[in-house]
Amino acid sequence: MNNKNNELNERRDFIKTSAILTGGALLSSIPLAGAYASGSDTIKIALIGCGSRGTGAAFQALSTKFNLKLVAMVDAFPDKLEKSHKSLLAKFGAEKISVPEDKKFTGFEGYKQAMEDADVVLLCTPPGFRPAHFAEAVKQNKQIFMEKPVATDSPGIRSVLATAEEAKRKKLNVVVGLQRHYQKNYRELIKRVHQGELGDIVSGQVYWNSGGVWVNPRQPNQTEMEYQMRNWYYFNWLCGDHIVEQHVHNIDVANWVKNKYPVSAYGAGGRFLRTGKDYGEIFDNHSIEFVYDDGSVISSQCRHFTGGANRVDETFQGTKGKIFLDSNNRGKIWDHKGKVLVNYEGKTDANPYQTEHDELFAAITANQYKFADAENAAKSTMTAIMGRYASYSGDVIKWDDALNSNINLMPDKLAWDALPKILPNFDGTYPYAIPGVTKVI
Repeated sequence: MNNKNNELNERRDFIKTSAILTGGALLSSIPLAGAYASGSDTIKIALIGCGSRGTGAAFQALSTKFNLKLVAMVDAFPDKLEKSHKSLLAKFGAEKISVPEDKKFTGFEGYKQAMEDADVVLLCTPPGFRPAHFAEAVKQNKQIFMEKPVATDSPGIRSVLATAEEAKRKKLNVVVGLQRHYQKNYRELIKRVHQGELGDIVSGQVYWNSGGVWVNPRQPNQTEMEYQMRNWYYFNWLCGDHIVEQHVHNIDVANWVKNKYPVSAYGAGGRFLRTGKDYGEIFDNHSIEFVYDDGSVISSQCRHFTGGANRVDETFQGTKGKIFLDSNNRGKIWDHKGKVLVNYEGKTDANPYQTEHDELFAAITANQYKFADAENAAKSTMTAIMGRYASYSGDVIKWDDALNSNINLMPDKLAWDALPKILPNFDGTYPYAIPGVTKVI
């Protein structure tokens, strides 16, 4: 493969995708595949994954000004489905929550049936399942909202990229929950970067340093599959490590600002404080340098432990100045002499989690094909996975090598009595990567 031509094609693809994400560019007003399949003016939605994020996505979809009805739900766990259903029913009532018992599906395969009667599907399970669920949704001609990240390994990314092309061919709207693309301060200030106000971006730093997330203790008589599913954040086949599941937001902003994807990654990480059996196989810190084809370097930090200074934001330096952005609706641009050119403090801006649904359902209601987020989401997820490969191995990892890896993390069989590929040691701890030893691609 000619790497130079490959990089040029990636840049062209990124610019096309970025225009869609940042400007809401209309791609087509041709009637949509799958839109209003029932012939009704009610948009029927199905919720695939009923955890806190899935329930939140359903809240936001149903809070749009459009005529929506939830008609099916699926989750691996009945208790999560029922908790979600009860919460949504209390908020929106039976008029909008019309999910009879025969449209509540559980287990690993119910997603196929849950999608059948819907016009739009919300894909919100742990990300390891996203490639298969996305493929099925496109096969069934559904309009799609799906959460980030969109895969946890390279085969999954290749699957999502192929499905993204099929979604484009079918003119199916796909919005991905990298919600900074739907946040006003990011849209407005990155537009100014792309217009050249900072010159060429030569470096940057992106952060998600925080205290970490929940742990669900092992229960008596749990199978290994159930335990890992209940603690999906700590197993790479389900989560991808927090550099992928969480830090993908900041890494995606770096790619957005640069208008391209990195060609290599190099860095380190480890398990310094969160070392017990409750924390599965993931690291508690990663520090990566992403190198782009113009020689610029974006430094990336993420960590999960308490007691340190928390930081979740992005900053970049250009030949004419620098920029700061964060998810609290703040942003600032300076010139090289320190003069503030833009000071954005839009604390009353719309919630971007809501905006992504408002804009998706506005397009669907208008019968417009407007959103094709999946390709960029796949490539930004691949950037984060490449960072994990670099952190786990200590090697310089190149983009093409990472993307073409055939290491598949998914279990050979999905069933409650099946075994995942990673299993605990005799003492209940899980094997984890050792930089300098572990091979990742």
